[in-house]
Amino acid sequence: MGSRSHSKSEIYIHLVWATHRKQPLISNDIERAAWRCIESEAKSLGCSVMAVSGMPDHVHLLVMLPSSIAPDDLVQRVKEGSARHIGANLLDDPDFLWDDGYGVFSVSRSHVKRVMAYVLEQRRHHEMNALWAEWEETDEETPIDQEWSSLLK
Repeated sequence: MGSRSHSKSEIYIHLVWATHRKQPLISNDIERAAWRCIESEAKSLGCSVMAVSGMPDHVHLLVMLPSSIAPDDLVQRVKEGSARHIGANLLDDPDFLWDDGYGVFSVSRSHVKRVMAYVLEQRRHHEMNALWAEWEETDEETPIDQEWSSLLK
């Protein structure tokens, strides 16, 4: 079997998840520290963090994912670690939780800059109601037949 040193992996994913019951707990006062915590958790798992931002009730994270971790493992570990830190150190609430669900979306290299801008400009997109609705969802899978059939028409 060949050496992995000659392998290349370039996997970009956009993740979104919400606070428990979509409560607006990530205030302006703590958001910068919360985003840094999430970034630190993702980096500790080998991700290159390209953008992290959000709103009081949800988070967006754009990363280049190493091939050594599955998206589900990444999001669960980032959510667990950041919830612990945010609850204990930023909110003084050890019961702070993220919702169970999340959205994960693959991003092509040619769209990374556009997605990065979307993530970093969350507040403006929400104020202007200029949201990419499918990238704000965290709790349902889109039936692939429905999605693809609309693209094939």
